[in-house]
Amino acid sequence: MLFILALCSGSPALHAAPAEASDAPEVHDAAESPPDFANTTFSGDWGGSRSDAWRSGWAFDGTLTVDALHNRGGQRNGGGVMTNIDLRATADFEKLAGWNGATAYVNVLYSGGSRVNASYTGSLMGVSNIEVAQPTARLFQAWIQQNFFNDQFSLLAGIYPIDAEFFAVESASVLIHPAFGTPGDLALTHVPSIFNAAASGLRAKWLSADRSLYGMAAVVNGVAGDPDYAGPYFYRTSHSAGAFVIGEFGWKPRETGFTLTPVEPVDTVPTEPLYEHKRFTGEGKYAVGLWRYSKPPPDQYAVDANGDPEQDHARGAYALAENTLFSLGEKGRDVSAFVRYSWSNGLATAIDRAWNLGVRVRGPLASRPDDVLAIGGVYGGLASGYRSTQAADGNPTAASKNALEVSWGAALTRYFALQPVAQWIRHPGGEADAEQAIVVGVRLELVL
Repeated sequence: MLFILALCSGSPALHAAPAEASDAPEVHDAAESPPDFANTTFSGDWGGSRSDAWRSGWAFDGTLTVDALHNRGGQRNGGGVMTNIDLRATADFEKLAGWNGATAYVNVLYSGGSRVNASYTGSLMGVSNIEVAQPTARLFQAWIQQNFFNDQFSLLAGIYPIDAEFFAVESASVLIHPAFGTPGDLALTHVPSIFNAAASGLRAKWLSADRSLYGMAAVVNGVAGDPDYAGPYFYRTSHSAGAFVIGEFGWKPRETGFTLTPVEPVDTVPTEPLYEHKRFTGEGKYAVGLWRYSKPPPDQYAVDANGDPEQDHARGAYALAENTLFSLGEKGRDVSAFVRYSWSNGLATAIDRAWNLGVRVRGPLASRPDDVLAIGGVYGGLASGYRSTQAADGNPTAASKNALEVSWGAALTRYFALQPVAQWIRHPGGEADAEQAIVVGVRLELVL
């Protein structure tokens, strides 16, 4: 309870207006100045052509992420290397063709390598947010967004993963455990539109005039990809799968008056004013959300009084808060905390409620101001229907599955980081007598 109260109060500056001009980073003309590609990306500015493309309306970005992890305990000891290559292209149609407020975005992934969790740990919620069932290249995003009314309202249509915007906790984003991204109870539903398979749909978003309040809702295909197709595929869709609907309303007080943050869910190399805002402004976000499937899940653990599967719709909700609590004495060095609770009716998932909470320290050492230390905990409560089904089969389960992660992101340059990681996982697969697992390793991230 004290942890949550600290989140809601934080430093007095949290709810104040933006910093005075003397404390604010230097402001540049973001419309005319491209990102500093030469110093913030591995491949550089391509002889100036990358900046020229940006000025004309094109942005080309990429990220290479490599996880080398070793597991001890769980199913068995062992480890391996996993890789994710993330390539992105953004088209600003206002610059390209005079189409005011229109943006298109295409995102292709290649994910492969070992399956550390599937082969060794056996955790219900995974151990790495880049692990996939099989190596494959995927069309992950392909959408167009139109903004209206001075960018306060937008409508997006196309292939869209809900984890690009919904239930996001920025201060937990450095942690690699999947449950710090999509909540565990939602991630285990029948193929939601999240990494690394996205579904087509629509997303509408509203921002208040000062950018501090927002509301958004999305409706996408009820099943992402094609779970019945066993082989790798670039893009496939499921038919007669119903719809998945999600909505979120939130308050971001530290965004008050700042208009350079893109209203589109694009992942691009930031301009210097945007980088400085993200780097030197603390966190502050409070949000609630609801989600629901239009069709009952195909396999259900929950049963009615007669022992028959409950023909109900999978649905759930979540609430989250993150807040910068105090500074470490220098701009950009601070301590933030986060908490998120999610709940579902647990009809077809092993987990029906989950807690995430933790702290993030930016600049934990004065000599390493760009490093990030994060400590996060995960609690996943096992659904009663799942536990009953397992007990009937002679497999007693624990009441919950828990994990703790400690991660240190060492920024060697603006485009290259090494991140040692350690995880402790209790009841990885939910079995009451399952051996705990220890996962250690390192993440390498390179901005291309």
